Amino acid sequence: MTPDQILTPILDWLDLAGVAVFALTGALVAARLNQTFVTMAFFALVTGVGGGTVRDLLIGAPVFWMQDPWVASVCFGVALIAWFTPQRWWEGDGIEYADAAGLAAYAVLGSAKAFAFGVALVPAAVMGVVTGCVGGIIRDLVAGRPSIIMRPELYVTAAAFGATLCVIGLSLRIEQTVVWSVAALAGFTLRAAAIRFGWALPSHAGGEDQSAAEE
Repeated sequence: MTPDQILTPILDWLDLAGVAVFALTGALVAARLNQTFVTMAFFALVTGVGGGTVRDLLIGAPVFWMQDPWVASVCFGVALIAWFTPQRWWEGDGIEYADAAGLAAYAVLGSAKAFAFGVALVPAAVMGVVTGCVGGIIRDLVAGRPSIIMRPELYVTAAAFGATLCVIGLSLRIEQTVVWSVAALAGFTLRAAAIRFGWALPSHAGGEDQSAAEE
């Protein structure tokens, strides 16, 4: 598979879907902080394209949103929607499940693109995780709130699961559409189950907080 083959309609739609969902989460964080529209637009952009930008820089690909005029437009459009709609519309688990769909789509896209550019299996899967998670990490750092990677809930793990299935399937030369669909569905299902049932990884028992509690 060559880099040109990655530019398929399915992955293009996965890309825009992931951008839109993550841009919305970024804009909503700014909205909850009572920020201006400029700040909301910035949060939407950096959350939507952050992971993909880091991925492209690491694998030596043209930065995707600099080549596609729709990406930044989608981010700013989503920011407008968040600006003009009541925050109560976005409360509850609905946005969490939408974020899960974006995470799964981005993890598959990132790992598939890295694999197409000749990246080895394990680093390609890592690129899927980077694509799905780095935008949210940047968003949380700028907002001054605990990052997604500091929470025990299955988030990064879901991205890693989908990305790993993707690169394994592609390495076995299984039909690409099947691989992408199954990997994205698997990642989404794991994340959705974590939202629904509160699944989380066990925390290390010997940290400072635990030690303080025992004193």
